Amino acid sequence: MEIADVIISQYGAALRMLRSAIEACPDELWDGGSHKNRFWHIVYHVLFYTHLYLSASDSAFVPWEKSKPEYQFMGRLPWPPHAEPKIGEPYERSTILEYWEWLEERVGTHVRAVPFGDPSGFPWLPFNRFELHLYNIRHIQHHAGQLIERLRSQGVTDFEWVGIGEKGV
Repeated sequence: MEIADVIISQYGAALRMLRSAIEACPDELWDGGSHKNRFWHIVYHVLFYTHLYLSASDSAFVPWEKSKPEYQFMGRLPWPPHAEPKIGEPYERSTILEYWEWLEERVGTHVRAVPFGDPSGFPWLPFNRFELHLYNIRHIQHHAGQLIERLRSQGVTDFEWVGIGEKGV
């Protein structure tokens, strides 16, 4: 098995865990106001940045056709005057799942597109592509765990660990 196959499999596993949280989220929690960052917003943030960091570089990134400006940010904007992002209508679960599926279909192609030893392609991430993939997978899993814990605190407990991805090889 090649390293690319392993990386693709782990993207698949992390994304499947994220999807299980999306599907298990009760409607009232999807856009509920009990947390600063809404459930849907965290999911969109994860998908956006997974997509971004699978791209060859920041300049090569082409946003998903249904992306909305500033929705990827969960805190203040990274450029002056560091305002809060303008977040309007929430994404519907069906639209988020559409983005998830769109992205999941492209993981293998993107992982194989840039050699692992090349620079990350993102000036703010000073490491190579291999480490970028590990960073990206850790980001997915970090937020998947956050969302699963949020669901568990609401009594939603039917989650299984996903150790290996199904697709992508």
